[in-house]
Amino acid sequence: MMSESQSTEQEAPFDTKLIPVMREAVLTVQMVLYRSLKKRALDRYSDWPEEKHGRLAGAVVNNLYGTEAVDPAVGLFARDHRELVEEELRCLADHCSDLIPFLTDSLRMQAICDNQEGVHSLGSLLMAKALGILREDRELPLPSTFMLSVRNLAAVHGIIEPQKAAPPPEDPPA
Repeated sequence: MMSESQSTEQEAPFDTKLIPVMREAVLTVQMVLYRSLKKRALDRYSDWPEEKHGRLAGAVVNNLYGTEAVDPAVGLFARDHRELVEEELRCLADHCSDLIPFLTDSLRMQAICDNQEGVHSLGSLLMAKALGILREDRELPLPSTFMLSVRNLAAVHGIIEPQKAAPPPEDPPA
């Protein structure tokens, strides 16, 4: 007969110590999406003040991931411009097609982390599916593969420095 701790260990898809690291990778994908959406808003709404571009981008990211706005101005913007935020969400699949694999993986990883913490976040996955962002045919990557791909994405977008290859080991003295 298994003890309760053994049963819990077998049910967990990954170690709970990994959850904060996975959440950081999800946040990194959100940051890349935010920057992409902010640039798009700047191109589309060049007559707006700069802070409005960021608020629109933030509202779209928060809506997609089912998160509350940290900045109250973003939450207010989202409420006041609901139709615009929804329009931007509907355009995500077309305008951020290069990010769809990362969005798919990060939304799934977020749902796994949430589930491990007793939070229900299936709504974000269902919305992403309806928006054409969730690629159901895509295999769920291992956490290490996801984190490495996100690190590479962040480096490409200038958020972090690219990883440098380790120098070859020195030959031992003869």
